[in-house]
Amino acid sequence: MDAVEKAGSGHPGTAMSLAPAAYLLFQRVMRHDPTDPNWLGRDRFVLSCGHSSLTLYIQLYLSGYGLTLDDLKRLRQWDSLTPGHPEHGHTAGVETTTGPLGQGLGNAVGMAMAARRERGLFDPDADQGASPFDHHIWCLVSDGDIEEGISHEASAIAGHQKLGNLIVVWDDNNISIEDDTLIAKSEDVVARYAAYGWHTESVDWTSGDDYHEDVQALYDALEAAKAETGRPSFIRLRTIIGWPAPNKRNTGKIHGSALGAAEVAATKEVLGMDPAKSFDVPDAVLAHVREVAQRGHAARAEWDKAYAEWRLANEERAAELDRISHRELPAGWTEALPSFEVGASVATRKASGEVLNALAPVLPELWGGSADLAESNNTTMKGEPSFIPEEYQTKEFPGNRYGRTLHFGIREHAMGAILNGIALHGGTRPYGGTFLVFSDYMRPSVRLAALMKLPVTYVWTHDSIGLGEDGPTHQPIEHLWALRAIPGLDVVRPADANETAYAWRAVLEHKDRPAALALTRQNLPVYEGTSADGVARGGYVLREASDGQPRVILIATGSEVELAVQGRDLLESQGIPTRVVSMPCVEWFNGQDSAYRQTVLPPAIKARVAVEAGIALGWHEYVGESGEVVSLEHFGASAPYRTLYEQFGLTPERVAAAAKASLAKLGQDKGETTGN
Repeated sequence: MDAVEKAGSGHPGTAMSLAPAAYLLFQRVMRHDPTDPNWLGRDRFVLSCGHSSLTLYIQLYLSGYGLTLDDLKRLRQWDSLTPGHPEHGHTAGVETTTGPLGQGLGNAVGMAMAARRERGLFDPDADQGASPFDHHIWCLVSDGDIEEGISHEASAIAGHQKLGNLIVVWDDNNISIEDDTLIAKSEDVVARYAAYGWHTESVDWTSGDDYHEDVQALYDALEAAKAETGRPSFIRLRTIIGWPAPNKRNTGKIHGSALGAAEVAATKEVLGMDPAKSFDVPDAVLAHVREVAQRGHAARAEWDKAYAEWRLANEERAAELDRISHRELPAGWTEALPSFEVGASVATRKASGEVLNALAPVLPELWGGSADLAESNNTTMKGEPSFIPEEYQTKEFPGNRYGRTLHFGIREHAMGAILNGIALHGGTRPYGGTFLVFSDYMRPSVRLAALMKLPVTYVWTHDSIGLGEDGPTHQPIEHLWALRAIPGLDVVRPADANETAYAWRAVLEHKDRPAALALTRQNLPVYEGTSADGVARGGYVLREASDGQPRVILIATGSEVELAVQGRDLLESQGIPTRVVSMPCVEWFNGQDSAYRQTVLPPAIKARVAVEAGIALGWHEYVGESGEVVSLEHFGASAPYRTLYEQFGLTPERVAAAAKASLAKLGQDKGETTGN
């Protein structure tokens, strides 16, 4: 109450009603060591209801993670360790950035999947509960998390995967910002989770004549959930939001605003506290709660012993764990990358699939799949088992609980959040695929991956009208620039099969940001002169002007590089020296120093054309006032892709005409003497 009152804004109600549950988890149930927030053997705690950030911050303070009372006093202030919503990498003990409701729940599912994959990589034969890689994922959710559609997608996957290491506690208080949730929600949430295949428990602190925070009943439910190893567990905790505030409890007002001085004072009186004191934590109280560190040390010592024994018995696996944990790539790994013959015709989605097949033996940390589009996205590593309980494997996809190929089903939204959870959990490198147009379903998760600087890779195929007959609903037009607008996301659109291999190489060499591969359905020619260094730099000269002194520069990405190369041939045949720049990733190009960028796009050459089968938007920055953009400023249509390119003016002739138009703007359109 004091923190929100001082900040002037915040969400006190849920933090008040969840305080006993959070305290119980941190003090008596979870395995954690406040002196080492990154301990490999720790349980993970996810506060999916990130608006109730004080639920987490107060436990981090009480447990001794490094937060102080002064930090709590600076809730939601500039440069504080206690921002309005928890931020991963900003505050020690925060496992993931939460706030967009439902995302944390999806992250928790991903963490639980990653924990099982990690066990399969390093200690697959240990008995249940006997491995140093066995731990739990704890997640607190609110009504808002449960109402968001992503909760259905993520929870259905968790139930299907039988993630016995995942335990979710739902704060069922029947209040949201619009007050009583009856106005918008009436389903039986516990029955819903039972239908997903979850183990369910219910604890009701409102069932008696008086509200009773029965901590023992909650503890029993949590322990029952820990004992259930074959299914994820869902615990309904019926609370009264804002308890025990005498006037504002059980109202929408206490959900997202300060109580006010009078209500804070009245609540402290109910609690037997001095209403004149703020942020009052007696020394005896702090000494008591900090004893959790001793319990953490004891658990850590026990775990360390088992971990040391495992390392002695598994030297090769231990060395691999060390490498993967630090996201270091093995020596010589790039030698496994395939190369493609110049002159061949290969779709970049197919080339990407061949890259994954080649990398499978040398990068065990790389794993992933798609949202029911494995064959279209080419995301299945040949011969690798699916990640699935054995009873659910199929003839097409045999597998086991420790498998490698992920099947998200038609659940793009959850896929994005799960990929983030996998990346957050440890050193493995996840990827997930769907059509580029459906990146829209994933965008909140993609944005959070960029915000958290997570090395997640998106394999987004069918990247333009080049997908053809499926028509405008499936043809991305605005997506490339909409995604490039996300700070920290690398959008990579390779021009051919070899650029695709180089793109994968560059993506995997980055540890601190997500990347999106935009790949074609249609075949593209494999060019001579593609460059691994050029791709890693984001843009390079693929074709130089015949005399080495270009009058015009054509900039293109992906499938439109072919149009630029053919347009150059037309211009050269007409005596116009032309350079072609392949720019697979504008983010990487912008990250180069000015000298390099000038060698690729010399400022003196102002006649320029950008070519991409999507909206022009950001290309104007690269072509300048005198440049032209050959783009698509409307939705597509259903027809064979060659017809679409021709009818929409995405042709070599149009590229050449645009180059001449740019030259004309600069007064370089020289006419011919034809007489009077």
